[in-house]
Amino acid sequence: MAATSIPVPASGGISRVLHRARVEPAYAAFLTLRIGFFVLPVVFGLDKFFNALTNWEGYLAPWLVGLLPFSGHTAMLIVGVVEIVAGILIAIKPRYAAYVVALWLAGIIVNLVTYSGFYDVALRDFGLLVAALALAQLARTYDPRTGGRVRANSISKSR
Repeated sequence: MAATSIPVPASGGISRVLHRARVEPAYAAFLTLRIGFFVLPVVFGLDKFFNALTNWEGYLAPWLVGLLPFSGHTAMLIVGVVEIVAGILIAIKPRYAAYVVALWLAGIIVNLVTYSGFYDVALRDFGLLVAALALAQLARTYDPRTGGRVRANSISKSR
């Protein structure tokens, strides 16, 4: 079977990004996680205001509601804003925002494991926490500290 090469698009933008995702599996993983961690928190955050997917207040542990100086409903509105901001931060700078999301998920997990009946959701959120940490690691290569471009041979030079 002969090897074929995929021509690099001359134009920039989305076609270049898609080409790079096709030829670099690690970049494709980074892009997938970045898009996912942008879309999902924004959608879930917006739903905290509408409760179309579920009644989010039902996920708050009673001990936590007892500590709050406001209602569970108000807490969920604040959570919604935080989730929307987290999603936007992932879109802007995943290198740092992925750690913020991981910490946020850790807090959600603590809430869920202290409230009987939500262990399955806590386990799912643990999987999301692991994925957020994977995004943070991939972002070390694909989202540089500065606004500069990533060198094409940055991986081979680090070995």
